[in-house]
Amino acid sequence: MSDVESVIKKPGSARVVISERPKVDAPISITSKVLEMQQLSIEGVQAVSPLSKEISQASQRQNIGVHLSELAFLGHLVLRGNSENKQFSAAIETVLGVPLPSALQSETKNDLSISWISPDEWLVILPITGAFEIERRLRIMVDGHCAVVNVSGGQTVLSLSGTNALQVLHKSTPYDVHERNFPVGKVVTTVFAKAQVIIRRTGPESWELTVRRSFADYVWQWLMDASTEYGVEVSA
Repeated sequence: MSDVESVIKKPGSARVVISERPKVDAPISITSKVLEMQQLSIEGVQAVSPLSKEISQASQRQNIGVHLSELAFLGHLVLRGNSENKQFSAAIETVLGVPLPSALQSETKNDLSISWISPDEWLVILPITGAFEIERRLRIMVDGHCAVVNVSGGQTVLSLSGTNALQVLHKSTPYDVHERNFPVGKVVTTVFAKAQVIIRRTGPESWELTVRRSFADYVWQWLMDASTEYGVEVSA
């Protein structure tokens, strides 16, 4: 009987011969590949993660085309009133230090901005430490002429900037964000991915996106995915 055969014999049964194939050493290249796929590191063989290529490319990328950050914990006040009412307009300018912006426009002063978001409706964004005082003063100055609602806990602002920020916006919204149609200072409320976002252009390559709290995670993940090919840097 061959040295690669073994015999199993049970009482009252015929002899059964089981043959084993002679062992043959696999080529080193095949062995290494198997070890890589099994993520086993041994001498001379480096384990390979299924994401190793993508992570390596991302870490070695020299050019960062997109910068993302959240402008968290700001005060958000929604104003409603008649812009043709001189008392209302004057009171807003007195309290905020900036005139009431016209349709699709915004005004800024230091850390405060006010944006037109729909007919007779504006959004004021400012440091949270001053939000309640501004709200109080507005209620006193324009009593009976407008509505003031503090929505600070229901929204957040995302900052999008960089040389490829415009390309990310092109992927994300059907609105024409080219500079010929969307100059610095303009603001629109529009569809962004499958959410509604207030987009304000703050500079030649910088934008602010005001997002409802419930959509914030979704919009952030969308931006991260849309920015990956350009190189994305996230800052606090």
